[in-house]
Amino acid sequence: MEEYLEKVKEAVANLELDEVTPLLKEGLEAGIGAVDLLGAMSQGMVKVGELFEKEEYFLADLVLAGEMMKEGLKVLEPHLTETGVEKKGTVVLCTVKGDIHDIGKNLVGTMLTSSGFKVVDLGVDVSEDKVVEAVRSHSAGAVGLSVLLTTMVNSIGDVVSALKSAGLRDQVKIAIGGACTTQELADRMGVDAVGKDAVEAVRIFSSWFN
Repeated sequence: MEEYLEKVKEAVANLELDEVTPLLKEGLEAGIGAVDLLGAMSQGMVKVGELFEKEEYFLADLVLAGEMMKEGLKVLEPHLTETGVEKKGTVVLCTVKGDIHDIGKNLVGTMLTSSGFKVVDLGVDVSEDKVVEAVRSHSAGAVGLSVLLTTMVNSIGDVVSALKSAGLRDQVKIAIGGACTTQELADRMGVDAVGKDAVEAVRIFSSWFN
């Protein structure tokens, strides 16, 4: 089994898109647990993240790896629910009001899902009220806000204020990400962290739910 899981991990790490789904189906048929297969895929993604950080892989490769994880999850999810896999925690994710960019957000969502989080993706151009409503109804422990447009950074502050007004700010951690985000912006807006890419986002959320 170890050898087989290594094969899955390598296929993900090497971005062998056509290999992953057949390998997963074959593994399930051979009686390998969906949790083990997901673990192998996640290890492959860690490798992808390392190669991205070394600048051996680029954003397009990360996006491809994210798509691969999505396809793999479609195969594994029916089997994961049967085994009652414990989720690490719930993250509400969105692109802020006034901004419609979603590649980075989608990638973060895929990687968080494959890392064992329950992700509530609200989409793009999302108002602060919708974020508050989602945090409340899903008892979320964290919020991820994506913003690419400098003109829309104040929408981050609107979300923080709305969560405070609703009495929910102390219950959630907030991370921001996107081309225009910086530590200085995070400090100014009163959020807990800024992530430079999807790999770092997983690291940040994982540290909050340990």
